[in-house]
Amino acid sequence: MRYDTGLRAYTSKRVEEIQRCDILVGIPCYNNEETIRHVIRMVTHGLQKHCKDLRSVIFVADGGSTDDTREVAKEFQIKPWQEKVVSIYRGPAGKGSAFRSIFEAAKRLKVKACLVVDSDLRSITSDWVNYLLEPILEKDYQYVSPVYSRYKYDGTITNNIVYNLTRALYGLRIRQPIGGDFAFVGELAAYYIEQDVWETDVARYGIDVWMTTNAITNNFRICQSNLGVKIHDAKDPAESLGPMFRQVVHTLFVLMEELEDDWKAVKGSRAVPMFGLEEFKEPEPIQVDLGRLVTEYKTGFRHFKGLYKSIFCPDCYEELKKCAAKAKTKFIMPEKTWVMVLYETAATFHAWTDNRTQLVNLVTPLYLGRVASFINQTKKMSSSQAEEVVEEQAQVFEDQKNYLIRVWEEKVKSRAEFQHVSQ
Repeated sequence: MRYDTGLRAYTSKRVEEIQRCDILVGIPCYNNEETIRHVIRMVTHGLQKHCKDLRSVIFVADGGSTDDTREVAKEFQIKPWQEKVVSIYRGPAGKGSAFRSIFEAAKRLKVKACLVVDSDLRSITSDWVNYLLEPILEKDYQYVSPVYSRYKYDGTITNNIVYNLTRALYGLRIRQPIGGDFAFVGELAAYYIEQDVWETDVARYGIDVWMTTNAITNNFRICQSNLGVKIHDAKDPAESLGPMFRQVVHTLFVLMEELEDDWKAVKGSRAVPMFGLEEFKEPEPIQVDLGRLVTEYKTGFRHFKGLYKSIFCPDCYEELKKCAAKAKTKFIMPEKTWVMVLYETAATFHAWTDNRTQLVNLVTPLYLGRVASFINQTKKMSSSQAEEVVEEQAQVFEDQKNYLIRVWEEKVKSRAEFQHVSQ
């Protein structure tokens, strides 16, 4: 079923009654009854503290929670001069559909600024409202991306894939392109809502990197804001990151196809202005299962080595083969090998017209191996020291961009051969 709006009738009527506001704070949620109260409390306090003279609406976009998320959100008392809307969005299940309803409300309310924050945050403070909105309200920026102090093994998809690709492809060093907590002008919300992506995978997942990438390629003025420590429902990479890897990588590769002319023309990268907190706070550690990551890599290599040999260049394949023989404490995948894996996978994705999901699935073990390698590389480092390793890797991605362009074009030329392998 195709939906022409993300707002249900009762939500639409409520937005119509409010008519207009200066700030809309969107909170996408699904089964977050344990944390939604704290998030709304910090938002309402932040709006009171930093934006009291502006008319504000808190918009909770729920995905049909089966717990008491909506009831908790409705019952929580916000400041009397603020408005609150608790809604169930329309459309495919996923964060992107929640964002669609937020964008639509922002456009109809003619907001100056829109702020979105995750509903599972445990570390959000009232000052986050100021850190994210101030660059828009006072410094003329149009899109604010978050920066967090995160434990070195939290955010492994960002550290090993998304930051690197966003920087190398589009030329901006945006540290957390899929951070989850953003602010943007009303005009950008109106631009997003007009894009024909709401029946695609963007509506289910990938919305964060889609927003960031579109803000870059449409030349909106972008900055970052340091929010400090991010504590949410963190998960062990060995347990949970396979599905997220597949979702995010699929979105990144689709965007690469759509924006090929943009990223091929970009050379180098530049820093993005930073606001918010000035100090780095060392976050609490999270536990990781190194043995399981290495086992997943070895099992994947054993199952898929024939396909790996046909997809990757000989040097890359030989390095992956060497990794499969290493003990877990000695497991290191060279940064250049990982860069080649990701670039050759992107080029193969572009060349294949069928079985693209299969392709992303079969490189998931290689990603888990890269995470294991990062753990071994940084095991004696603090999180701030490990950040230097992330930056070094990002530079390798940048330095090898010509390799990406070459294999991208080569694999298209031999498309027929790859389609044969994929069947």
